[in-house]
Amino acid sequence: MPDKKIIAVIGATGAQGGGLARAILNDKNSSFDVRAITRKVDSDKAVALKNLGAEVVYADLDNEESVKSAFAGAYGAFCVTNFWEHFSPEKELTQAGNMAKAAKHAGLQHVIWSTLDDTRELLPISDGRMPVLMGKYNVPHFDAKGEANKLFTEFGLPATLLNTVFYWDNLIYFGLGPKRGEDGKLAITFPMGDAKLPSIAAEDIGKCAYGIFKKGNGFIGKTIGIAGGHPTGAEMASALTEALGQEVKYNAVPPDVYRSFGFPGADEMGNMFQFKADFNDYYCGSRSLEISRELNPELQDFKTWLNKNKSLIPIE
Repeated sequence: MPDKKIIAVIGATGAQGGGLARAILNDKNSSFDVRAITRKVDSDKAVALKNLGAEVVYADLDNEESVKSAFAGAYGAFCVTNFWEHFSPEKELTQAGNMAKAAKHAGLQHVIWSTLDDTRELLPISDGRMPVLMGKYNVPHFDAKGEANKLFTEFGLPATLLNTVFYWDNLIYFGLGPKRGEDGKLAITFPMGDAKLPSIAAEDIGKCAYGIFKKGNGFIGKTIGIAGGHPTGAEMASALTEALGQEVKYNAVPPDVYRSFGFPGADEMGNMFQFKADFNDYYCGSRSLEISRELNPELQDFKTWLNKNKSLIPIE
């Protein structure tokens, strides 16, 4: 349909953007078309989106002019950055700025910025509760995204700030799945005690973003927090036990112990989980399951996601 509105999707071959792109492309009654924006237009994932009906366009978030070209003529854009590709909060801020300036230049009518909390607003780095990282951050991949919020609001963009959460897909792709201990038993390990962990299937972030675009002006100027569930570590271990058919324990370690594990980003992850535990009421309260279901009626809970994906979880 020639009158469909174009949504430019940053990270269309990734977790969040891919979820949004497929949600639109799989909806035969959608009033939107997908412009899948990627640095690798010939990748298998980009070709798969093209075969589903997406327009695939090159852009590099480090190059503002390429983003301007990719946004030209679009109705809206989904904007996201990938800290784990480079571990640089400064690069995230630069990339967010490039997207915000390109959105302004293109005159977009709706922009969704996939973001996280700037933890320093609740926990000043002078607090001493956790180690300061890179000289000025508690949780760099949270704080930089939260700091970048103002780039979208100060430009006067018609923006929705979308606060996301931990992906259950991290159990598959990020090395956070069950590990076998010296006792031979499987365990998941988080430094969160009995606190709840708002979390979600990565594809459902994209589906919630689609719900926001479908609401039109209803969410412009608002901050929306989403989640598929608020399970505790013990509840996640119980669900894993049931899905995998073998016992999975929950290892609740102190944050200092988690930070000492030594894998890339262990200090950052330790601080992140500690923030979520220390400010659990705030964190859970800002991620509404009701709003998430309203935006995405197909929203999965943890058990539903597990039943679909248990075979993909590596068991060591």
